[in-house]
Amino acid sequence: MAEMEQLVDEIVKRVQSRLGGGPQPKLQLAGDRCESGVGSSCDACRGCHVKRPNDVRNIVDLGATRIAAGIGHDSPPSDIAPLIDHTLLKADATKEELKKLCEEAKKYGFATVCVNPANVRYCAGLLEGSTTKPIAVVGFPLGASVPQAKAFEARQAVRDGAQEIDMVINITALKAKDYATVLDDICAVVAASAPKPVKVILETAMLDTEQKVIASALSKVAGAAFVKTSTGFGPGGATAEDIALMRRVVGPEIGVKASGGVRTTEDAVQMIQAGANRLGASASVGIVTGSASKTAGKAKRAGGY
Repeated sequence: MAEMEQLVDEIVKRVQSRLGGGPQPKLQLAGDRCESGVGSSCDACRGCHVKRPNDVRNIVDLGATRIAAGIGHDSPPSDIAPLIDHTLLKADATKEELKKLCEEAKKYGFATVCVNPANVRYCAGLLEGSTTKPIAVVGFPLGASVPQAKAFEARQAVRDGAQEIDMVINITALKAKDYATVLDDICAVVAASAPKPVKVILETAMLDTEQKVIASALSKVAGAAFVKTSTGFGPGGATAEDIALMRRVVGPEIGVKASGGVRTTEDAVQMIQAGANRLGASASVGIVTGSASKTAGKAKRAGGY
């Protein structure tokens, strides 16, 4: 843990130096041990669903839509549905498939449906009156659009009914250590989407550890609501190791979304235990019903997730 803290501190200082050295929000790593003593890797503090389940139920009854659970806490399948972005992002998605997506999301109580911007208005109409939100991807799946284009796309998606925006980071700029451009890119989308929350997709399979730390730190500095692992169209998806790293960098202040390759109940629980509080999946129904077994999960689902 001490080595990770030192690595993050060094990287953040380097990033701040490249950005001009101005004041930046302090980035704190989650602690090694929960004060409640629940687990050796838990970062909760006496308010978790393990130590105080009745209090959590009361909070939910009063209107809370989501609770946080630290690393090491088991989450039964019945608690997973409200964390899922039910996803359909393939290029040839039909209206019939989108309608089914929305019907499933309402039936099982998924947090959102995640679709391409051209499909947001249609899905928003289908979801009207339900607790499930329509959300859109921006700069997807490459992240190679200019900030102005991403901002326009985000603004239009919000006008069409998107309640959250998932944007892809400028991977080329990140790898070139052009951190000012990466920050400007995220800030442009955050501003265009306001007050709707923005998730920043890092495409972690393309990054080394240092780049993942920097991307997570920049996303937090830019005002993102979540950092997210993958598009589902890249060379790899979410891993528990990446989720844990991202959670340690951003701390409890913002969310971490696991996406790409989350296809079974076991996958989902593993990601939640690692620190994710949102999941992107196309196999959502199988995940919450338990029908998506480890064996079934080996077959890649349509839609990139």
